[in-house]
Amino acid sequence: MNGFAGFALRRTVGAVITLLAISVIVYVVFYVTPGNVAQITCGPRCSPEQVHQVAQQLRLDDPLYLRYWHFLEGIVAGQDYSTGTSVAHCPAPCLGLSYQTDQQVTGIILTKLPVSLSLVLGGMVLWLLLGVGTGILSVWRRGRFTERALTGLTLAGMSTPVFVIGLVLMIVVCGQLELLPFPEYVSFSDDPEQWAWNLLLPWLTFALAEAAYFARMTRASMLETLAEDHIRTFRAYGVGERSIVGRHALRGALAPIIALNANEFGSAVGGAVLIETLFGLPGIGQELVHAVTVVDLPVVVGMVLVIGFFVVLANAVADVLYAVADRRVVLA
Repeated sequence: MNGFAGFALRRTVGAVITLLAISVIVYVVFYVTPGNVAQITCGPRCSPEQVHQVAQQLRLDDPLYLRYWHFLEGIVAGQDYSTGTSVAHCPAPCLGLSYQTDQQVTGIILTKLPVSLSLVLGGMVLWLLLGVGTGILSVWRRGRFTERALTGLTLAGMSTPVFVIGLVLMIVVCGQLELLPFPEYVSFSDDPEQWAWNLLLPWLTFALAEAAYFARMTRASMLETLAEDHIRTFRAYGVGERSIVGRHALRGALAPIIALNANEFGSAVGGAVLIETLFGLPGIGQELVHAVTVVDLPVVVGMVLVIGFFVVLANAVADVLYAVADRRVVLA
């Protein structure tokens, strides 16, 4: 298969293989750990007989490869779990049951995921607008005071921790100026206006922390493009500087911007724990920290796999966007 379809198929197969490799690594790392999982799950006051019963229910006595195979079966076809007196069915994609609450891990993730996706997607729109816009303005005003001021702001943004940005914004915007309410997550389906209004400050915090990287990347890539021979040819033919910067130089800077955005989006889904904690948003980051604290391994493994899925998906989409921006990539 040639052309764009073949390119997309190769990237899809590569993404599936990568996800499978991630699942093997994550499963082995978290389940080959010191400590008695059955004892932790049952509690410190359980007798040896109760601990043994819990180990049998969780299939902890099976070889690791067999437990991993059952784990894959659950993702593809679902799985039955013994609850002691009855058998509960976990439909596909089943990531197991929580050791602490006996809830399905998939259900826990689906409850928390909309919060994290709302935070990351809104922040991504703002950080692209602020970052790319700042980079373009810096190139447009290169050699002037505006460029030096924007460069200083960019460096300040890169060196300031995200929780400091969020805390300052919350004190100033919500406390002193009272322009926005203190964030409280509202579901989009319940009230879209309140959903956006309450997430505006977390979005702005995320955007200010990430936009600095996009501004520097955009500026460096556009300056590199402006130094190429075809740009000098455009100038020789009398093409306006605004057209050169806004069309040709920006198009040449798209590839690194797409790559950076793919990496930032994928990592931000799981890395937004600081913002979620600061603003009290019940997302994946907070749930992952809680699961690690109580050693709830199925929840930890499920969360890490979901985060890995978004990282792989974001990079696969970036590869496709490469091909759209530059059709020569299709042959690679």
